[in-house]
Amino acid sequence: MQFREQALAKLQSTTDLGTAATLAKPRSLVALLMVTVLVAFGSLWAFTGAIPRQVTVPGILTYGQGSYTLDSPVSGQITGVFAQQGTTFPAQAPLFTVQVDSTQQTVRAFSGGRTTAILAQVGQVVTAGTNLAVVERVSGPTDPLIAVLYAPTSSAGLISEGSTVDLDLRSAPAQEYGVMRGVVQSVSQFSQTQKQIAGFLGDAQLAGQFSGQGQPMQVVVRLLTAPGTTSGFQWSTRTGPPYLIDSRTLVSASVHLPSVRPISWVLS
Repeated sequence: MQFREQALAKLQSTTDLGTAATLAKPRSLVALLMVTVLVAFGSLWAFTGAIPRQVTVPGILTYGQGSYTLDSPVSGQITGVFAQQGTTFPAQAPLFTVQVDSTQQTVRAFSGGRTTAILAQVGQVVTAGTNLAVVERVSGPTDPLIAVLYAPTSSAGLISEGSTVDLDLRSAPAQEYGVMRGVVQSVSQFSQTQKQIAGFLGDAQLAGQFSGQGQPMQVVVRLLTAPGTTSGFQWSTRTGPPYLIDSRTLVSASVHLPSVRPISWVLS
């Protein structure tokens, strides 16, 4: 009761009527000001800032016309191999001979190109349809090397012509030589079946690897050149690797997408 009476007496007292009221302590005002500033800057960043985006997709270095698998048209024994890996030849060049009974059948290239793999050897017995070689379709040494990527349909819709690309090559570790630079040249309108990929690359195993998560979209990347480097291409480092880069090299590509405003993520 004593404390109640003291509290009531203080409420009825008029001695403190002229004293200024204290709304908040100075420390509390500083904290409130800081929160206000942070909210203001956060709102400004949400509408004017930009968040970079990228997707990572697998691919391979090749030439624009792709590759094909040269098959034996007959059953018999290989008696001659006239090409080595890396050999360039014109259309109809003889690459193999196959002994069929008492005659020899010459197996010719049906288009000019370069052998990237010899799959048969002298003395080997083959059946009709056996893979003998993988041939890249090239017209000459000036044909430009490109990167062909296989992006999932969920990611391919975000990729557009002109997007910049960083290519991590299996034959040139990025930790040591950096990444190769490129620009998206085209994106296919339709997804690619495993058979279509195998037909373009001349490699059923790679086709299975690139289509393992469904039918992907084909993305063609133009590689940026730099005459001052050994490889002839532009890298994130000054010189890149001290050797030439060949086709059939597997890559992991980071495709840079248009940045987005932070507020769009909040509203989506």
